[in-house]
Amino acid sequence: MTVVQTPPTVGRAKLELGSKGFIAVLSMCMAVTALGIDTILPAYDDIRESLGLDPDATEVTGLVTFYFMGNSLGLLPAGLLSDRFGRKAVMWGGLALYIAGAIGSVLAPSLGLMLVFRFIWGLGGAGPRVAALAMIRDGFGGEQMARQMSLAMAVFLLVPAVGPALSAGVLAIASWQWVFWMCAIAAGAVSLLVIRLPETLPDVGRRPLAAVSIGRSLRTVLATPGTLWYLLSLTALFGVFMSYLATSELIMDQTYDLQAWFPLFFGGLALVMLAAMLVNSRFVERLGLSRLLGMAFVASMVSITGLLIASLATGGEPPFWLFVVLISAVLFCQQMLIPNINAAAMRPLAEVAGTGAAILGMVSGVLGALIGEAINRQFDGTITPLSIGFVISGMVALVAWRRAEQSVTRIT
Repeated sequence: MTVVQTPPTVGRAKLELGSKGFIAVLSMCMAVTALGIDTILPAYDDIRESLGLDPDATEVTGLVTFYFMGNSLGLLPAGLLSDRFGRKAVMWGGLALYIAGAIGSVLAPSLGLMLVFRFIWGLGGAGPRVAALAMIRDGFGGEQMARQMSLAMAVFLLVPAVGPALSAGVLAIASWQWVFWMCAIAAGAVSLLVIRLPETLPDVGRRPLAAVSIGRSLRTVLATPGTLWYLLSLTALFGVFMSYLATSELIMDQTYDLQAWFPLFFGGLALVMLAAMLVNSRFVERLGLSRLLGMAFVASMVSITGLLIASLATGGEPPFWLFVVLISAVLFCQQMLIPNINAAAMRPLAEVAGTGAAILGMVSGVLGALIGEAINRQFDGTITPLSIGFVISGMVALVAWRRAEQSVTRIT
């Protein structure tokens, strides 16, 4: 196993780098971010009733929007702080803010104040997410880093699969406030597990928060050969994935009239993506990062082209079984691409891993959300807009990845 040895100043770790426990804790640090989104979706009706809103009021969707805004905008400061104070300090600080936001959301007397606390909640979720990715970059390089990222994100993807069902179970026996309390309790449990993680950033590797140092870190990330192209590729893929998340329920309801089956459909596709992560972790070291990415892009272009052809040939409403098969193939390929492109972009950023992870996450998250929203606005009751979005984003991602690889090759 190719591991970047941590300097002696870091101290002895209770969990070894690369161990199952190490990856499990990092996965849970990342998963609390998703937990704050997926678990509240089934609680919308109860929240409306509790706050005296109309049964069909759309204002509650702001609970997701404000959370996502806080999470995206919190990534860069979290990255800078993790490069200055260490990974574990940012994990604990972020989890504390996460818990405070969750509790504030429970106690908020109005939707407006709840939105403020949801922003704080999302802001807190940025800390453990960035620090976890930075820890992986601190401890591993090359294909081994990509493998560890895939393993961490595989567990992370279990949350969308089980989160709504878990929330529905809580709502069956308790009020919606307990869904929020559940998130706070989960974050508290994770903060205790962080104690067992090693601090992967030694004192000698920490960067001051002075404006000059921050500017140097940002320039290092953005000026590194290939980074901007990798970022464009990642953003294109993430944008259409965000559109899938937002329109999947509409497709099940308006296109196929199968809304009651949505939790099973959504959870099943989350398991498909989980399988992709596990396959990726097994083969990335054997085939190499660049070769595996090339193969995944070929498979992706075939699957998204197939989805578009099926859509155009059936007026945007292919048989449900065919749609499930094709979208499963598309999402499988997506999850072979996204973590590997992220790993490829992080390879040369060892000295500024926290800042690098933050910029990659923040830019791809914010711009990806805008791209996803643009695709969502084209929804016409069929799968055609989503299919076209997958094709266009896939082509952009492929071209950008090739340019990134060429940039890196010229330097090496």
